[in-house]
Amino acid sequence: MKLSSRERVVNGSFEVLLIVIAALFFIPVYYLIVTTFKTPDEATFSPLSLPTHFNVDNYILAWKTMRFPRVFLNTLIVTGVSVVGIILLSSMAAYALARRAHALNKFIFYLFLAGMMVPFQMGLVSLYKLINSLGLMDNLLAVIVVNIGNGCVIAIFLFHSFISTSVPLELEEAAFIDGCSVQATFWRIAFPLLTPVIATVAIVTTLNVWNDFMNPLLFLQSRENNVILLEVFRNIGQFSVDWTSLFPMLLLGVAPLLVFYLLMQKYMIKGVAAGALKG
Repeated sequence: MKLSSRERVVNGSFEVLLIVIAALFFIPVYYLIVTTFKTPDEATFSPLSLPTHFNVDNYILAWKTMRFPRVFLNTLIVTGVSVVGIILLSSMAAYALARRAHALNKFIFYLFLAGMMVPFQMGLVSLYKLINSLGLMDNLLAVIVVNIGNGCVIAIFLFHSFISTSVPLELEEAAFIDGCSVQATFWRIAFPLLTPVIATVAIVTTLNVWNDFMNPLLFLQSRENNVILLEVFRNIGQFSVDWTSLFPMLLLGVAPLLVFYLLMQKYMIKGVAAGALKG
């Protein structure tokens, strides 16, 4: 349909407005990136200008100061195990709750939904005492267990919704007729069909766990078990901050997460589209 002159002007003005807004949001990102290549004097007196010389010494210093290989491995272990645990436990729990029309199952599901309304911070004191009593303090397992318990709530909700609307019950009934057990039906029939929502849960959970600061701060004391955010926090001065040293640490911490998101983005879009086209 051909647009009138007024409609073209309105659309053009709206596009220009969106470009300006996007540029404003990009300014902090630009400032973060260019500062990593500057000297402290350049960062102070010319904060938004390009560096006179692109110096990578800040990245080398940040790599050594924060002991990046070690903290990256710790963060990767915590994130990877937490995400896998949340996906496996939540998918099995959601499958049982979605496929068993029982009053108790409905009550349990609503109990999980109620857990989404309670701030996680309300139980930190009790959680700290529990982890300490189990002898898991200063252990990556403590953070993993807490992350799994905290992340299963929203994951069960997402899996339950997807199973109820997007996984055909007829396929499972056919598998039962062929002699499949409940476990075999879930792993061979239902679980492969959950790929879109698994990708969504994996992305959301990875973002939350990777960027989590409170749990590692509470349960990890030794530097050998530090994750990336704890190491960045450790290198912030009490009275002053060297931004040319801090910003490279932030970028080193964000870069793996950005790569993961770019690789998984298409799967998340598929999951959203699959949910939108149902019903």
